[in-house]
Amino acid sequence: MSNSQTVENLNKALQMEMSAAHQYQLHAHVLDDWGLNILADKMREEQAEETGHSDLFIERIMFLKGTPDIAFAKTPQRAETLEAMFKADLEDEKDAIKFYIQAARQAHQADDIGSRTLFEKIAMEEEGHKAWLELQLELIQRIGEKTYSAKQVSFAQDGGA
Repeated sequence: MSNSQTVENLNKALQMEMSAAHQYQLHAHVLDDWGLNILADKMREEQAEETGHSDLFIERIMFLKGTPDIAFAKTPQRAETLEAMFKADLEDEKDAIKFYIQAARQAHQADDIGSRTLFEKIAMEEEGHKAWLELQLELIQRIGEKTYSAKQVSFAQDGGA
């Protein structure tokens, strides 16, 4: 039942999602360090979503009797500014969407509707991430990074003493 090209694409997708999840994890810690806890929480949500994507790719690889290759497609990098963080993530999202569309086409040609549907589903979700990142960059351009950053801080206490 295995299609070697599809399994190869699924493994590449798995590695991309593992990289993304850990990139967002690093972002969350950097943002916490910068005091931008609202945005840090958003990055943790993104991390959880990307981890969920990696789970879906592992499940599909296993279904096709392939072997998941758990690795990073690229090493997470620490950003020095919000704008740099969002720009790097935006490029990654664009690359992912392009790859998932191509992988969906190849799965379709191999008559693998399950993998095609999975690639298309994840591509659609990545389009949502891309739109969010584009909006954040537009906001930074319009109101400036300092003003944008001020909106990403919560001074609410967590109930601790």
